[in-house]
Amino acid sequence: MKRFNNFADLGPSSSGWVASSIVILPVPYDRTSTWVKGADKGPAAVISASSAVELYDIETGQEVYRQGIHTLAPLPVKMSPAEMVRRVKEKVSGLLDAGKFVVTLGGEHSVSIGPVHAHSARFKGLSVLQLDAHADLRDEYEGSRYNHACVMARVKEICPAVQVGIRSMCAEEKDKSDPEDIFFARDIAGKNGWIDEVAGRLSGNVYVTIDLDVFDPSIMPSTGTPEPGGLTWYPVMQLLRAVAEKKNIVGFDVVELCPNKSNRAPDFLAAKLIYKFLGYIHGEKKIEDRG
Repeated sequence: MKRFNNFADLGPSSSGWVASSIVILPVPYDRTSTWVKGADKGPAAVISASSAVELYDIETGQEVYRQGIHTLAPLPVKMSPAEMVRRVKEKVSGLLDAGKFVVTLGGEHSVSIGPVHAHSARFKGLSVLQLDAHADLRDEYEGSRYNHACVMARVKEICPAVQVGIRSMCAEEKDKSDPEDIFFARDIAGKNGWIDEVAGRLSGNVYVTIDLDVFDPSIMPSTGTPEPGGLTWYPVMQLLRAVAEKKNIVGFDVVELCPNKSNRAPDFLAAKLIYKFLGYIHGEKKIEDRG
């Protein structure tokens, strides 16, 4: 069997299970996507592109790979959306029990429901930070409550959530949204102070779910449902760094990459995003017992 590549192409000393504090869990699931298919190929594309990420980060002066980053084989999830959510929750719960910091790599956005369940059961008072173009607050879509368009409706049944970068929703979602916890892309574009407002709406323990279509299609065209008017690289990274400094980020996921063989830049963007965010969260510090 072909060996599944390690994130950042790390060697055994930096990627072994025992020595690694961080675990990458690929979940190549794409069953409920409603426009462009291909999110199931996202995890492999991100991990492949990560081999080109420099291990030294200029911004922070850190080499977070020294904390150890172990890449698991893709989770087999050829099943119904509800069963996939249960399976991912079970897997992430086991990884948390083993003391690992888990990065879940989708796949479509419905993948995120399982990790939120798992982290909420372990970390008291959890809140979720969602970076996304879409509100994802439909109660049901195309016959499923676990459709990718329903992910935040399910998350909000578990814990509070703050939504950032939103620029698309239906009337049902508008009625279900909380104006204090939703930051529309049009309202934060070119503005100051919104990052502190976002952080102020979050609890002490935070799980972050990043749908890559939060970025503008000019830099992230490889998504299933691209929306114009998205965020650019630096505001997103400034938000993630600020939240990492102010809150205890207990886990995160990155989802909805639909790779295009003719344009690998979005794959690399996703890989660098993951590595830099890990640096913001962990830096040079030792990973403490996050229970």
